[in-house]
Amino acid sequence: MKLFRWFATSMMGLMLVSCVTINIYFPAAAAEKAADHIIEDIWGPDSKSAAEEAEAEQQSQLAAPQSQAIAMVVLNWLVSPASAEINLNINSAAVTSIQNKMKARHGKLKAYYSSGAVGLTDNGLVTVRDAKSIALKDRNKVKALVAEENKDRNALYAEIARANGHPEWKADIQSTFARRWVSNAASGWWYKSGGSWKQK
Repeated sequence: MKLFRWFATSMMGLMLVSCVTINIYFPAAAAEKAADHIIEDIWGPDSKSAAEEAEAEQQSQLAAPQSQAIAMVVLNWLVSPASAEINLNINSAAVTSIQNKMKARHGKLKAYYSSGAVGLTDNGLVTVRDAKSIALKDRNKVKALVAEENKDRNALYAEIARANGHPEWKADIQSTFARRWVSNAASGWWYKSGGSWKQK
């Protein structure tokens, strides 16, 4: 009889726990949409042509890991996806403040992106790619701009995750932005992919 009570109590506890389990997964499509919106706001709508947009979208689709696609199929089979479109909150005061600082700085960095002196990294940041192409008197200024940009980019990724109640999404948001910065970059800009530099 004690065994039966223990078994019944255990089963009821298990059923109770299983009823409150909620699977929250990272909304990759919404993150891409949010990233594109923010990047367009910072860089302006003229950062690339329509042909570049189509090519970038195709590369973005190819860049998505195969395992991620398989995982999503399995997840959708196990848990039916929500019928409503998921959107990320990118309108918090902190996100807007960071965005405004980045937009103001972009005017100072744009020439260095175009010359190839500064490039986009594969982790969603920027770096001095070719210091020799920067006049000696401007090198410290450019290094400071790059450091400020990276500080704000890291803060942006963390703040978007926090504003959506999922600080654990920071790495996913940063990874999404890394792909979208490159996709939205103007022709001639440099980006790092697979450990080597490529020109768009």
